Amino acid sequence: MSIRAAEALGAATRALAAAGVPDAPRDARRLLAHALGIAPGRLTLALPEPLPDAARAAFDRLITRRSAREPVSHLTGLRAFYGRDFIVTADVLDPRPETETLIEAALAEPFADVLDLGTGSGCILLTLLAENPAARGLGVDLSAAACRVALRNARALGLDARAALRVSDWTAEVAELYDLIVANPPYIAQDEMLSLAPEVRDWEPRLALTDEGDGLGAYRRIMSCAPPFLRPGGRLIVEIGPTQAAAVTTFARAAGFGAVAVIADLDGRDRVIVCHWDKTA
Repeated sequence: MSIRAAEALGAATRALAAAGVPDAPRDARRLLAHALGIAPGRLTLALPEPLPDAARAAFDRLITRRSAREPVSHLTGLRAFYGRDFIVTADVLDPRPETETLIEAALAEPFADVLDLGTGSGCILLTLLAENPAARGLGVDLSAAACRVALRNARALGLDARAALRVSDWTAEVAELYDLIVANPPYIAQDEMLSLAPEVRDWEPRLALTDEGDGLGAYRRIMSCAPPFLRPGGRLIVEIGPTQAAAVTTFARAAGFGAVAVIADLDGRDRVIVCHWDKTA
């Protein structure tokens, strides 16, 4: 028996709320629009209409998966970041709004080329190239699967001619010098993992979340391996957890960086560290 889309939406919202899904009404609407193959903004027009059988079956499957706390981005295959849609899978970290703070910091000064360490979906590298049409860049990741996702995004955004992707353990497979190096490394401490939301803890790649230690291991590696690949006057910009500014600043100064600045996100939390490399050798 067919039902109206509005009825299906109401039942789905109640199911998601019972499963503890935050903002269940929003997610139910997004998933219904996806099942119908329409833009979310057009959903209101479809609600009074009968829900086609195929769309109803697809919607039921989506709600079952979301009730298990699978992220909406995994269900739709896309996540918005800095005004663009990026393909995401379980092989990459979801792009997050707070990472846009890093983008703004990077765009504050000119650069001709950029190296993205731990590129994941490629959202940082590709956004910087899209916003700076004269620049070229390289994204590296230890995960070959992540590099494949980043390549899909580069092609989807028409940036594959200026963006190279390479499997590498940080800078192990890097040979070139860069004006700008960026990274959003795993910074969750091992003992903090259990406190994460199920959408993050159970569905996103653990390699991109934690160093299985104190959450600072990636910064130690980056501060030791990045300087040889920076041109004089170049910058290293990293995203950090909100309690890590002092420690990462100490690592940067010990590595020989000159000016080191901490930038807060829109919520007022320490989020990005900008390090300037002034040495000639």
